[in-house]
Amino acid sequence: MGLLILLWVGWCVLHSLLITTAVRRWCERQGGFWQGGYRLAYAVISLVTVLPVVWYGQSLPQTALFAPPLWFRLVQVLLLVIALGLFVGGARAHDLGGFLGLRQWRDYRAGREPEEPVLHTGGILARVRHPWYGGGLALLWGLPELTDVSLVTRLILSAYLVIGARLEERKLIERYGEPYRAYRRRVPMFFPWKRGR
Repeated sequence: MGLLILLWVGWCVLHSLLITTAVRRWCERQGGFWQGGYRLAYAVISLVTVLPVVWYGQSLPQTALFAPPLWFRLVQVLLLVIALGLFVGGARAHDLGGFLGLRQWRDYRAGREPEEPVLHTGGILARVRHPWYGGGLALLWGLPELTDVSLVTRLILSAYLVIGARLEERKLIERYGEPYRAYRRRVPMFFPWKRGR
């Protein structure tokens, strides 16, 4: 179990370091290939490095923590429905090509200057600031079969999502300033628990 904890923490640290403002700015200063390929490389590295950690966790012997009662299963189903809604809403609100780095790569290949970032607050973003982070939390705890191994994974990744969202908030405040602060005051972070104005 110790190795699994080390692998997950290592993945979270690598994932966070590669998306820091310092790394992004360095790539922007280099321009060309570095600027065009940065986000795509980040997405590929994130996926390629998480797969062995997931595989290792699944290969470990696991012990179920308890036999979940019906009410617990119903809560898990509700969490999965919430996760689906947040993921779909986030996919509609965000530029998936930009998120995956495909748009930046196409711009680089076509010789176009990258677009300036714009603060979007429509769609689901009018009700929740980080629908994918919230969806990730709901998915982690909505998945069935709570075992000793899956509990460790869920706890580490939940902490990572909360910390990651807070780090993301800092970057967004630095990029957009007061408009983002005002948005933050009126819209909840993970789950749409209050009515948007």
